[in-house]
Amino acid sequence: MRHKRVIWFALLAMLLPPSMSSAQTGSHIRTVWLIILENRNWPEIKGSKDAPYINHTLLPMASYAEQYFNPPGMHPSLPNYLWLEAGTNFGILDDDPPRVRSQSTRQHLVTLLNRQGIPWKAYQEAISGRRCPLADSYPYGVRHNPFVYFDDVSGNRNPRSRYCIAHIRPFKELARDLKADHVAQYNFITPDVCNDMHDRCRPIRNEIAQGDRWLARNLPPILRSKAYREGGAVFITWDEAALADGPIGMIVLSPFAKGKGYASSLHYTHGSTLRTIQEIFGVTPLLGDANRQLDLGDLFSTFP
Repeated sequence: MRHKRVIWFALLAMLLPPSMSSAQTGSHIRTVWLIILENRNWPEIKGSKDAPYINHTLLPMASYAEQYFNPPGMHPSLPNYLWLEAGTNFGILDDDPPRVRSQSTRQHLVTLLNRQGIPWKAYQEAISGRRCPLADSYPYGVRHNPFVYFDDVSGNRNPRSRYCIAHIRPFKELARDLKADHVAQYNFITPDVCNDMHDRCRPIRNEIAQGDRWLARNLPPILRSKAYREGGAVFITWDEAALADGPIGMIVLSPFAKGKGYASSLHYTHGSTLRTIQEIFGVTPLLGDANRQLDLGDLFSTFP
């Protein structure tokens, strides 16, 4: 009898359309991509003619936040990246490198994930992959790579750290990993400063347009991947506002998101994103500001 029930459930799963098979067979978010862009207020992006991919392709099928802010007074870049990883900036309000600003704590997201056996990887554009990238190498900016600021990731700032090199990889490897269906469960993606809307670089010389084109090239392979289709969620945000503290953008794409251009008016910060990722993977304790903020559950129809 038990054998017959197993066969019946298998046949039912085959008959369900793809949109139902994940939501109605008890599945949940299993793979996360977090993409960080740079220094833009949401009104600069939403409706901008320089961001046609975001406005005409992503937003109509995504959920997004209208009231998402960097933490109050949190500038420049590095403090915000640290906040996304640990729920605090450790009192740092500059972009100094790890040799000046490294942290000995193990209370940060990827170490919690690692303890639970949840694979993670950071894809950083414009690094070699041969060394732990502890210093700027234009257009790579170390201030946009929070993981190397933690001694347990960098091996106490060791450029030959095997753990660091294995987990912090060149962005160009993502396409290969997606094709091979060999992606980690948590994936942190940082474009270089020419592609993250930060610097004005050739050939376009328009920061927003350059970042929009980067997304148009590099997001579709994620959305086509098996990992995304079978339980993925992509979060796209900006590290900080160019003016005051925001609002800045937060765009969510997922089979479990409300989608269809759903716009949330709830107040969020980077602590909300950190809390959301911790809840998705079930890792505790909630880190710093993540313990005080709402999660991003309003952007989803099924969460976590």
